[in-house]
This record gives sequence, C-alpha cells and structure tokens, in this order.
Amino acid sequence: MSDIKTRPEKNEEKYLECGQIINTHGIAGTVKIDPWTDTPQDFAELRRLYFRSGSGFEERKILKNSVQKRFVLSKIEGVDTVEAAEALKGTVVFADRDDIPLDEGSYFIVDLIGLPVIDSSTGVKYGEISEVFNAGASDIYTVATPSGERMMPAVPEYVDRVEPGEAVYVSPIEGMFD
Repeated sequence: MSDIKTRPEKNEEKYLECGQIINTHGIAGTVKIDPWTDTPQDFAELRRLYFRSGSGFEERKILKNSVQKRFVLSKIEGVDTVEAAEALKGTVVFADRDDIPLDEGSYFIVDLIGLPVIDSSTGVKYGEISEVFNAGASDIYTVATPSGERMMPAVPEYVDRVEPGEAVYVSPIEGMFD
C-alpha cells in the first residue's frame, strides 16, 4: 500500500479495497487473492478482511495467509469448502485502514486523489491528482489540468512534499504541464 498515508479529514473511507479473490486453491476452501498492495507480504500480514454486505461491510477473520509468487493464499473464516471458495471468485476484498501500518511519509493512494498539484516556487495550481499507478520504477501521478491529463513521476526530483488533506507541492521540469 504504496508510499501512501491517511487523509481522514477529506477521505473518511474506513475500508479500502486491498485485493480480489481470483481463484480457489485446494479443496478446503482456501482462496487465491491478487493483492492490491505494494507487496504480497504486506497483504499477508492482515488478520481480517471485509466483504461488502448490502450497504455495509462484513468482517471475516483470516485464519492463515501464505505468499505464492505474487499472490496470497488465504484461509478465511467460514469458507470451508471448495464450493464456498468458488462462490467468492471475483470478489473485491477490503481492509480497515487502521489495520495497515504506514511508514512516516507514506500515504494511501485513495487519499491522494483530488489533491491539488501546486508549484512549490510560484504557487501556481496545475490541476488535481486524478489517478496514481505504478510503472515499475516509481508511482506515476496523473494530473487533471485545464488542458488535459498530464503524467508525472512521483519521485523526489519532482515531488517536493505532500501535505495530507491539502496539496502536493512539485517542482516540474519545463513543459511538464504545458
């Protein structure tokens, strides 16, 4: 859960999408999860998941997690047969943001969406972050500007600081936001 920290004053989502059940594993109800976290190990540290249930969420304990390449095999409370696991294929799972420890200077991606992108030197607002994705070497911020979307690597050369709930301050190269 990438270099990303909370901004609860603006985004009060308690439960964050953290992966998707993509298959079954074995006959005892174990599911194979595609984790939407920085590493499968980050996901494997979770001890409970949440499933959408009507307009709310239902908590389920994770009885066991193991990492298998880039996936996580999870034994979830109440899922005891291959048929029960099969019924969950395609289900997006959620984590409570309080269950995810973050390093100093890290943020949840969802909390960056909508933040204004401001030039550190001039105070000019270029636009707002509309998407964050990883391109291998670094995260990429997609910035919605008045003249269309622009992409910017989320690296120290360009991103000076992130003020949670306020803005992302940048030092772009010439032409980056033209």
